[in-house]
Amino acid sequence: MASSRHPVSAHAVALVQMDRLQTFAFSVCWSDNSDTFARRSWDEFRQLQKTLKKTFPVEAGLLRRSERVLPKLPDAPLLTRRGHTGRGLVRLRLLDTYVQALLATSEHILKSSALNGFFAPKPLDLEPMLPPGSLVILPTPEEPLPQPTDSLAIHSLEAQSVCCLQPFHTLDTRDRPFHTQAQEILDILLRHPSGWWLVENKDQQTAWFPAPYLEEVATGQGQESGLALQGSGRQFCATQAYEGSRPDELSVPSGARVHVLEPSDRGWWLCRYNGRTGLLPAVLLQPEGLGSLLGRPGLPDSGGADKVAEDRTIPPVVPGRPCRSAIQSRCCSITRRALGLGQEQGTQDPS
Repeated sequence: MASSRHPVSAHAVALVQMDRLQTFAFSVCWSDNSDTFARRSWDEFRQLQKTLKKTFPVEAGLLRRSERVLPKLPDAPLLTRRGHTGRGLVRLRLLDTYVQALLATSEHILKSSALNGFFAPKPLDLEPMLPPGSLVILPTPEEPLPQPTDSLAIHSLEAQSVCCLQPFHTLDTRDRPFHTQAQEILDILLRHPSGWWLVENKDQQTAWFPAPYLEEVATGQGQESGLALQGSGRQFCATQAYEGSRPDELSVPSGARVHVLEPSDRGWWLCRYNGRTGLLPAVLLQPEGLGSLLGRPGLPDSGGADKVAEDRTIPPVVPGRPCRSAIQSRCCSITRRALGLGQEQGTQDPS
């Protein structure tokens, strides 16, 4: 089952940075309608390019340049604005273009073992947690936001306090590390309908922060309100392929993203995958780490009525980040200056 499928599309979703090591996260859709996340290094992409050129010399143009269909893999300049992180983001965009061009080539390349093996889920992709200190940097969309920005709500600078549900790492508005811990209190400076809000910590650092990681604090009581803003954390992934042997069982490929409808202590969980509902061995399921963190609205089976075991803590879903220009267009000059959105920072992405 799993070996007969092949990738049909892939899109870059994030740069994952651990000290000096950078990996590039991609959302991959397969021919069997499943979707997985793959995290690969720059060297792994270079090795893929070498393997494809060796496997397909005609398509690589080694015999005749006019017959080349394999795309080239350009590298980012060594000196890039924002240093190591900036170069990683440039590479992420180059890889996004490269992978989409690669998957638009001939069918026998798409079905090759080299390409399938590269994007097939690896243990690194299935880890439920990222290493401590990891930075997950999401690129700012270059296109305007699809939703209207008339609903942008700018609140008083006497900010509302919110509680951070889980640790999260990003960069502040001055490109400095911005780390939060679970239960840390932040102040909201600006709410944007995209789901990325401008917040301030106790050290007066300001940063764009994903709203699903925040929970409102009840005013006057200092307690958390009952309404959490985070995602419900229903998504798990299969650590290996499973072929159902009974009509009430599901068949899933390795790395499949499934939704748990009803956990059980009997070892079999009721799940939904690819439009079907059935049983899967619980031992094969684990909380989804990177996929849950980077999941986008609209992925298959993202309904809201599912339940999971309460002892499984899943990172909330992070929405797509807004363009700075979309925010600036809705703010007056006084508000822009007050929130650090002045013209001197107009060329930087919200972080």
